[in-house]
Formats: sequence, structure tokens, C-alpha cells
Amino acid sequence: MSSRERVLGRVRRALGPEREPQNDSSAVDRRYLREHGTRSPEQTVALLAENLAEYRALVHRTDLRGLPALLARLLAERGSRTVVVPPGLPPGWLPEDGPTRVHDAASLSPAQLDGTDSVVTGCAVAIAETGTLVLDGGPDQGRRRITLVPDHHLCVVRVPDQVVASLPLAMELLDPGRPLTWISGPSATSDIELDRVEGVHGPRTLEVVLVSEG
Repeated sequence: MSSRERVLGRVRRALGPEREPQNDSSAVDRRYLREHGTRSPEQTVALLAENLAEYRALVHRTDLRGLPALLARLLAERGSRTVVVPPGLPPGWLPEDGPTRVHDAASLSPAQLDGTDSVVTGCAVAIAETGTLVLDGGPDQGRRRITLVPDHHLCVVRVPDQVVASLPLAMELLDPGRPLTWISGPSATSDIELDRVEGVHGPRTLEVVLVSEG
């Protein structure tokens, strides 16, 4: 008798003859809610902004025309002299006279990444109900490590196109074979005394720019 059979036998004896484990999975009701409530696209974006702020992310709003000036101002306020950029970051997002660009490349060492001041990326999808940004390593996002090592991450979200209400809706848009990074606010953890420490597992500061494409 295997260990599995021995354990299951004990379970059956404990349940008794009238409470045998059911093997018919069709009896389980799997009609789960796909989202909570009905919202307009504007309300969904507002909920995303609210939950991002709840996680201590800094949220900004602009349109495509104002994006370069806003990113330049945020990098200047941060005092960033170097910024990591993914290979497919749209060229018009960052001004030519801004911080020195460090291009994402396999040759970049952890020490070089740690020495950069900021990173600017896009995202794959943003989830309003959880305030979560998902990156999938796309051309405007780069490899996972460039968003985990620098201490300041500026993430651009195109609204409302990249915003969904819930996790189930987001999962339908994501490829599980890609390197998915799920971000809910800046990196933070707490010790046994609940003292919050930021920057342990990723950027200490997360700024999210919601860009209207209209």
C-alpha cells in the first residue's frame, strides 16, 4: 500500500460510509464573478488610480501630447541623471536633452543597473480592482530585472485601453508563457513587529502615469 492510499484510507474512515469523498467535479458550481459591479471606462480608470494610491504609488495623469514634458519633469524632480530604457520604448516619450539613457542589454551588470537612477517602461495591462500593473517583457517594458533593480520606476499606462476591471479579465489578455511581473505599489515588506521597509524586493518609489490617448 502506498502512502497516498494509506492517507486516503484514513480520510475515508474518518468521514464514515455516508460521507465518501466525491470525485464528480461537475457538481462544483464554477460560475465565478468576473468583476464586481458595473463601471464605465472612466470609472474603471478612476478605481485603478485610487487603488494605486492606496498602495503608495504616485499617480499622474496626462495625454500623449503632455507625456514627454511630464516624464522630463518627474525625472528632474527626482534628480535622475541616468534612466534605463527598454528597446521598444516609443522615442517621443523622453526628451533628447533629458537624463543619460542606459539601454537595456544583456551586457548590463547588476552593479550597473543598481547605479542607474530611474527606469521608464510601459505595461501590458493594469487591473483596477487590485491596483496592479502587469509587465510581460514586451518591447516597451524590457526584461524583468530592469524594473526590479533601479530604485525609481516610472510606468506609463495607456488609458482606457490597457485597463481592465478585474483579475479574470486580465488573465484572458496575458500569455502565461511570457515573463509576467505583477506590481502592486512600490516594493515593501514588514518584519515581525510590522515595521514597514520599502525597497527590499524592487523599486522604493513607483510612479504611474495614466496617459489618455484621446
